[in-house]
Amino acid sequence: MKIDFRSDTVTKPSKEMKKAMYEAELGDDVYGDDPTVNSLQELAAEKTGKESALLVSSGTMSNLVAILALAQRGDEAIVGDKSHIFLNEASGASVLGGVSLRPVKNQDDGSIEFDDIENSINPIDPHKTKSSILCLENTHNLTGGQPLSPTQISELSNFGRKFNLNIHLDGARIFNSAVALKVDLIDLTKSVDTIGFCLSKGLSCPIGSVICGPNDFIEEAKRWRKMLGGGMRQAGVFAAAGIVGLNSMIDRMEEDHQNAKKLAFGLSEFSEIIIDPNSIKTNIVRFDLKKMDSDFFVSKLRDNGVLVNGSMKTKNLRMVTHYGIISEDIDYTIEQVSKIIN
Repeated sequence: MKIDFRSDTVTKPSKEMKKAMYEAELGDDVYGDDPTVNSLQELAAEKTGKESALLVSSGTMSNLVAILALAQRGDEAIVGDKSHIFLNEASGASVLGGVSLRPVKNQDDGSIEFDDIENSINPIDPHKTKSSILCLENTHNLTGGQPLSPTQISELSNFGRKFNLNIHLDGARIFNSAVALKVDLIDLTKSVDTIGFCLSKGLSCPIGSVICGPNDFIEEAKRWRKMLGGGMRQAGVFAAAGIVGLNSMIDRMEEDHQNAKKLAFGLSEFSEIIIDPNSIKTNIVRFDLKKMDSDFFVSKLRDNGVLVNGSMKTKNLRMVTHYGIISEDIDYTIEQVSKIIN
């Protein structure tokens, strides 16, 4: 038995996806000739309420391409200090595009305070970089998969625009937000300029992300995608899975959220574990160990077929529910945790 809570990126494609991939009509996507990719992009643009969309290989590439397409070399992007862009994307925007990242404090729900944004915007000064982008994240990974509401996204976007900032949304798990909040996806995307979302997480596809935004932005994003080595040929092979995911895998995320809540309440029964189960809104469960060594805890779980992401520097651990995890897996996991702790 292996129950893999390390990430929702470990999902396997459904039978329907595999069939669609096998039967996909193909062409050369760099020439714009892959009909399956084109269909996926049209569907993604429609669902997010944007003019156009572009298939890329990963969520990291979606954020990188978006920032490079929106900013000039020497500009600055304002990002959360706990954001994926700032902490987990190898500073690609700075290294490859000359765009500096200005971190500001993320609140416990993943939002950013207006004052922190305003205080981070540079004046027009030859000594300063030009502040050009505000990057948001929804759901917010490091704050435990917290979903930002349509009102929060709208207010942050409108505030950023007062200072002529472009608004980019890292929506890797945006569908989890929509499901958790019981809102239409467009309610979460209409106020931002650009958004990238992952096919390979909750939607359970084997690979890929999609960037959505205005036509001129997508044309510029294509140039950056090519420059970064992301031009793909018969990409309809995995775009077909993306179409299935967008059409049939969104509503089922509610099951992931229920399993995450069940897992959190089970973990909260152990005095060694620090967690507020009522804070779990989507599919990410983060918790701390009081005294037990986290490497020992993770290792013992792994020996019993349960895989968990740990941190070498803290006792904070993450478990992510997803397609392929069922309620009985949660029961088994709690049983194994009990054996380790007790």
